[in-house]
Amino acid sequence: MRDKIYFASDFHLGSPDFETSRERENRIVRWLNFIEPDCSELFLMGDVFDFWFEYKYVVPKGFTRLLGKLAQMSDSGVKIYFFKGNHDMWVKDYFVKELGMQIISDEMIIVRNGKQIYLHHGDGLGPGDLKYKFLRKIFRNSFCQWLFGMLPPRIGMGIANKWSTHSRAANNNDEVFLGEEKEWLAIYAKELLQKEHYDYFVFGHRHLPLTIKLNEYSTYVNIGEWLKYNSYAVFDGKNLTLTYFEK
Repeated sequence: MRDKIYFASDFHLGSPDFETSRERENRIVRWLNFIEPDCSELFLMGDVFDFWFEYKYVVPKGFTRLLGKLAQMSDSGVKIYFFKGNHDMWVKDYFVKELGMQIISDEMIIVRNGKQIYLHHGDGLGPGDLKYKFLRKIFRNSFCQWLFGMLPPRIGMGIANKWSTHSRAANNNDEVFLGEEKEWLAIYAKELLQKEHYDYFVFGHRHLPLTIKLNEYSTYVNIGEWLKYNSYAVFDGKNLTLTYFEK
C-alpha cells in the first residue's frame, strides 16, 4: 500500500564527469525502485541536476534512466514535486508536460496526517551569503533568463557547464557541521517558528544530513546529498526520519 512520502535532493547529476554521474544515476534509480511499492508522494527538493536550462526546443541531453523511471512512477499514480534548486532553477514546463510533475519555485507548506511540514531547497535563506542572494535575484530574473536563452545551446550550455565546475559538488568539498547556533537554515527555521508552528522543516542544499530538535514539538531535517551520503527522508504518517540507501 502506498502510504509513505519520500524526500531527496542534491543528486547533482552531470557532475563531476559522465562516468561518475552515470553511476550515481543508476544508484538513484535503484533507490526509486526500492521505494516505489509504498511511495505515494515524492519530493525532489532541488539540485537534481548540476545544471539544467530549458530552451524553447532544446533540453540538456542525458539522464534518460532517471527521467524514464520518474515518468513510469508518475504514470502509476505517484505524485512528484520538483523544487528549483540553485543549480536547476531554470526548469520551466518540460517536466510538467512529460512527467506530470509539479514545479515548486520557492517554499511549499504541506499538511499530512495532521503534521505541518515546511519545505524548501534551502538556498538564499537565513543570515549571510549576501553575494549568492544577489546572484540569485539575477539568475531568477525573467529578462536575464530570456537573454541567456538567446545564446545558441552549444554556447549557453558550454558556459553553464564551465561555471558548474566551480561548484562544491564538482570539487568534492566536505561540509562540516557548524553547531546549531551557526547552522543558518536552523536559524531560519527558528525565526519561522516565532510566527507559526511547524512540526518539521525539510531542506536540501546544505549537503550534510542533519536532524536538529528545535523545540519540544518541531524538528529541522536536512536531507543531505547523493554524492557521498545517499541520504533521504521518509514520512510514514507519524514521524519524519532521515535515512540512507545502500549504506
